[in-house]
Amino acid sequence: METLVWVVHVIVAIALIALVLLQHGKGADMGAAFGSGSSGSLFGASGSANFLSRSTAVLASLFFLTSLGLAYFGLQQHKPAASVLQRVVVPAPAQAQPATPAQVPGKDAGSKAGDIPQ
Repeated sequence: METLVWVVHVIVAIALIALVLLQHGKGADMGAAFGSGSSGSLFGASGSANFLSRSTAVLASLFFLTSLGLAYFGLQQHKPAASVLQRVVVPAPAQAQPATPAQVPGKDAGSKAGDIPQ
């Protein structure tokens, strides 16, 4: 089903781009008034503008709907198991240091590491 929505989405996007490029800008209306030849088109002078603008609106609506469908499919496949804060990995605490200083090797058992040798 998702593949079908992808195919429709790409086709609608290409058709929407083509229709937008085919439409005349607002500056082309002045040229049409002086006989630029658009009145001899298949839909007439104003019929092509209405047809192209309506077709563009329909394709834009289809593009919006397929975008929502693809967003829905993407959400279903990649649902997070937990919130972002619950997925943070906390490193294990370092080993605790002994409370008493270690003994200096080579000294008698009564001396401590902080003692100054004589």
